[in-house]
Amino acid sequence: MAEFETRAIHVGQEPDPLTGSVNVPIYQTSTYAQDGVGGLRGGHDYARTVNPTRTALERCLASLEEAEHGLCFASGMGAIAAVMDVVPADARVVAIDDVYGGTYRLFSRVCAPRGQRFEYADLTDPAAAAAALDRPADVVWIESPTNPLLKVVDVRAMAELAHRVGALCVVDNTFASPYLQTPLALGADLVVHSTTKYVGGHSDVIGGFLGTSDAALAERLRFVQNAVGAVPGPLDCFLTLRGVKTLAVRMERHCDNARRVAEHLAAAPAVCEVRYPGLPDHPGHAIAREQMRDFGGMVSFRLRGGRAAVDAALAETGVWTLGESLGGVESLVEHPGAMTHASLAGSGFEVPDDLIRLSVGIEAVDDLLRDLDAMLARAGAAALSAR
Repeated sequence: MAEFETRAIHVGQEPDPLTGSVNVPIYQTSTYAQDGVGGLRGGHDYARTVNPTRTALERCLASLEEAEHGLCFASGMGAIAAVMDVVPADARVVAIDDVYGGTYRLFSRVCAPRGQRFEYADLTDPAAAAAALDRPADVVWIESPTNPLLKVVDVRAMAELAHRVGALCVVDNTFASPYLQTPLALGADLVVHSTTKYVGGHSDVIGGFLGTSDAALAERLRFVQNAVGAVPGPLDCFLTLRGVKTLAVRMERHCDNARRVAEHLAAAPAVCEVRYPGLPDHPGHAIAREQMRDFGGMVSFRLRGGRAAVDAALAETGVWTLGESLGGVESLVEHPGAMTHASLAGSGFEVPDDLIRLSVGIEAVDDLLRDLDAMLARAGAAALSAR
């Protein structure tokens, strides 16, 4: 098997046989001419079912995740919804207690009312995981690292525990990207991505992906993909393919910058806690070293002075853009409790109100640190005035 960087550029992306184009064409079509009734050309009949640009992306991402089968969706939530459509209507789902707010919203407000049952546990704690999985389950839902608390789950151990009770082990790999972590190689059954994030990498396209090496599961998911129709358009697939080509080099810079940012925050008086798997004192540091190539581009931290300090810090952000999402080349900063995870309000899993989440981009790190210092100075002043 070729190396990751080579596969990202070449798998599914052979030169166009008609023109020699080195980029996969944007097949902007809804239907295809047939050679007689039922005489399909290469299996193409209708673009909701199959599109050559989408097929190229599915092949490429499957290769990067070391999966036999790949399916692309119109968004990461579309991919997650497809998973919930193929598990039993009364499924018991055990999920990490720190999930993306949109995932929790789907589980609690769409899936639970129709009969699926959700239980949340700290799956980074072996005792809590064993207690949650002391009886049969249908799905074990993992994020690692988690959003936004950056917990690290031992994927191999959790996959073994899931299989022991008959559960499908699903890993949302969005924060790590396939460059840093391949959950299927660690024993997971299904890997999920919001390709909007690191895979696309340029904050210009929405998408989702599922990868598996289970042929029967892939067939069920592909049926849902076609039947429900939450598929990406060819331009979306083209843009995502363009992003994939530079995923490896981008992730290297994201990780380098995030490490510098995390170390800088750890020494800042205005900060009371830094959550980054690359710091030696992170509870999941050893596991992250074992199952990840590097520690990622996401950093979360808590401020002394609470919400007033957060509001002061984010009143002016400089190079950092105040906004939701993550994984783009530009650095983003947000308050999860009021933004990406607002749907957790009243759930018992609320994000700390003094938590800030950073998606560290690939800009010059000294520029990022300078503007971060200005944010922290305002936070420190707000904390002092509140005393």
